[in-house]
Amino acid sequence: MSWSKTFAVVCLPVLLASSGCSESADLEQEAAANQGRALYASWAASPQSNREVLPFPGAPPVTPPQLSDQTVRHVVHASLGGEALRIRISNLFGTTPLTIDAATVARSLEGSSIDLASLTPLSFAGAPSAVVPAGAELWSDLAPLALEGDSDVAISFYVAGAASVDTTHSLGIEPTFVSDGNQISAANLPPEEPAPAAPRESYYWLTGLDVARSEPAEVVVAFGDSITDGLRSTVGENRRYPDALARRLNATGMPFGVVNQGISGNRVLNDVVGPAAPSRFERDVLEQSGASAVIVLIGINDIGFSGFVPEQEVSVEQLTGALAELVARGKAGNLRTYLATLLPLKGTNAPYYDETSEQKRQAVNAWIRNQSEADGVIDFDQAMADPADPLQMRPEYHDPADYLHPNDVGYEVMATSIDLDLFHD
Repeated sequence: MSWSKTFAVVCLPVLLASSGCSESADLEQEAAANQGRALYASWAASPQSNREVLPFPGAPPVTPPQLSDQTVRHVVHASLGGEALRIRISNLFGTTPLTIDAATVARSLEGSSIDLASLTPLSFAGAPSAVVPAGAELWSDLAPLALEGDSDVAISFYVAGAASVDTTHSLGIEPTFVSDGNQISAANLPPEEPAPAAPRESYYWLTGLDVARSEPAEVVVAFGDSITDGLRSTVGENRRYPDALARRLNATGMPFGVVNQGISGNRVLNDVVGPAAPSRFERDVLEQSGASAVIVLIGINDIGFSGFVPEQEVSVEQLTGALAELVARGKAGNLRTYLATLLPLKGTNAPYYDETSEQKRQAVNAWIRNQSEADGVIDFDQAMADPADPLQMRPEYHDPADYLHPNDVGYEVMATSIDLDLFHD
């Protein structure tokens, strides 16, 4: 089977939060296997609804951005290289079909600039445009653009008609460029007119980039909330802990993809700021191409937000039970599954941090350290704690105004604390 005979299959969900593209993945794996190649996830972002209203008193309604006769260019960081690539477009939370009229991929230079010599059109089942039904996702055909690992890729969509950005990943930590007209082949995007009130830094509809490789590789999925997503890291510099972990792993000589499936504000037991962890685990972890391991770091929002939204208060037993379920599902999917302890919390505003929330955090961490079902434990709490006050992070590891999220230095420390032998047979 030649590369021109690749497939792009629309995947319709049974349940919105846990839809899958297993048929598409199987067909693409077959196509790649016939060429002696396999597919591996190199970059990913978990889809969220852009219409979700937070459950706080007075929370305003949300109006998603609208595009019409405009180009959006995303810059994403490929953790793993390959000889060809495909992208995933998501309309999971859309209420009407999404039409992408044209799309390209290229090696990214600085800002919105691309290497024109690498500019490659994307196709969808052989066509230059794609229609993604409401509640569905779609993979592009494999495009013959070779990528190096640890490199930036620019992916451009042109939307001719009106389109609502109902499906997004809110915390991109990358600049998103929007320009009027069809600019998918432009070396640099002209500034958006009029300029938005604030820089765009979310991913619009884009949720995955896979590479096809002749040589084998491993894929680690980092699954969690804002601490995995990289809140407080420097925009555009790839300083999140999964980025740093990917660089460490690839420096060992064995190729690794590390994909970030964190959602800022995400929970284990409630659908708040994205689908709850169990409902998105199938799509965001088990269905990642070539996935071989997962790091689960989530639960701090379930604990902290209990004080803000009393009806969503959770017990330690509920939280550890749900984490145990994620471990079981990861292992049933033949992934090496690792639980990470919850980071220090002291210093954040009450009632996010108070005596009750700290007792819960300590109890959850004790359970994580002592349970025997996961393949291992990554003790981020121990790595990040201030020796002078172990209930809070070391001062140099976080922003002075934010005691919950690490800074660039802290994220590097998190990655450095991980024993790389966990991922090598």
